[in-house]
Amino acid sequence: MRANVTEVTRVTETIMRYALAVEYDGKNYCGWQRQKNVIGVQQRLEEALSKIADEPIEVICAGRTDTGVNATNQIIHFDTTKIRKDVAWTLGVNTHLPEDIAVRWVQSVSDEFHARFSATSRRYRYIINNSRLRPAILASGVSFCQHPLNEKLMHDAAQALVGKHDFTSFRTVHCQSHSPVRTLYHCNVSRQGGYVIIDVKGNAFLHHMVRNIAGSLIRVGQKQETVEWIHDVLVAKNRCLAGMTGPSGGLYFVGVEYPEEFPLPKYPMGPLFLAD
Repeated sequence: MRANVTEVTRVTETIMRYALAVEYDGKNYCGWQRQKNVIGVQQRLEEALSKIADEPIEVICAGRTDTGVNATNQIIHFDTTKIRKDVAWTLGVNTHLPEDIAVRWVQSVSDEFHARFSATSRRYRYIINNSRLRPAILASGVSFCQHPLNEKLMHDAAQALVGKHDFTSFRTVHCQSHSPVRTLYHCNVSRQGGYVIIDVKGNAFLHHMVRNIAGSLIRVGQKQETVEWIHDVLVAKNRCLAGMTGPSGGLYFVGVEYPEEFPLPKYPMGPLFLAD
């Protein structure tokens, strides 16, 4: 009698991990995160990647941005079983993205790389058009302050924020972070012509933290408050004492740093006032 033998072949699929840099104009999106009833940048990016991969793709980002906030170098990673040329993950994906979202580069990475948890720092820039009359061309791409700002006073005041602190005074009451303690590596304020630029780098940021810092520094720049006032607000740990929340359109997520074991491409932060 002939034996009935069933041969089972197990095929192990290779899973590739890619890191991607993404640029987006946030004015048409309810922040980065995918949500049920509104559109986030994450949803549009996952839809485009899934078309190229021909399978569902989920992405992890370095830092979630709020409604209306922009990014020039948001870093994400995703896993896929499909092998594609790099040009498919860049030019190909871009053909499926709306005009206000674009991939800047792609690179294969090891399984140990994680866009969020591997990051050692994140960097934002807040841009203020400081002129008497409002702009038209960059009406939605920058914040606007018609009153003269003294950027030197703003910079001096900002130095009180550098270091490891409890930033309760500069986070929204809706912030879900378990701890208000963050470390800022620098907080610089400079001027390029009619634009005042607040450049902040830290290990991580609280909800609305950079926008609340910007709103407070503006008060110092207008000489409504003293340089020392920022330090007083910081140590008070009271959001009610700080300045207004700066408009989201002036905020840009411009960079992430990772350990040397993850050598990702270096790419300029962006044009004009965003460039180093």
